[in-house]
Amino acid sequence: MTVITHNRRRSRLSTLVNQPGGVSVGVALDQARSNLATLKARSREIIETQVAALAALPAPSGADEGALDQAYAHASAVIDAAGPFELNDLCAAAVNLCDLIDGAPEGRPFDWRIVTVHAQALRLLLSLPSEAADARAKVLDSLKDVLKAKIPGVGEGEA
Repeated sequence: MTVITHNRRRSRLSTLVNQPGGVSVGVALDQARSNLATLKARSREIIETQVAALAALPAPSGADEGALDQAYAHASAVIDAAGPFELNDLCAAAVNLCDLIDGAPEGRPFDWRIVTVHAQALRLLLSLPSEAADARAKVLDSLKDVLKAKIPGVGEGEA
């Protein structure tokens, strides 16, 4: 009987993984926060640009799906830029608009006042100081009321 033996070579990656070192979770989180802080001003610029573009969209004539797609894209961009910085009220307002656009019946004209109101609400949320929690909550509650009125059955299970 013949026995074949192989010289097993350890991969460089397995050697690195098994060695102590690197950074601790706490240090990594601090570095991530620091990196995010440098992007916060740019995020605000993006949000303001997207809200301005949303407000500038002309009301479509008839059931123009392209205008709704543009409004949805601007709202999604607000969510993308605000989410990493925990700007939850801006995200909630933009999500509300996306939900209204998603729930709009196809082939029927969309009430464009909804887009206008959401753009104005987003501008208001941007201008309010972070300490104005009650005012922010009132704005978001009003937007949720629009969602409930336009799409029955949405938001009924929320507290």
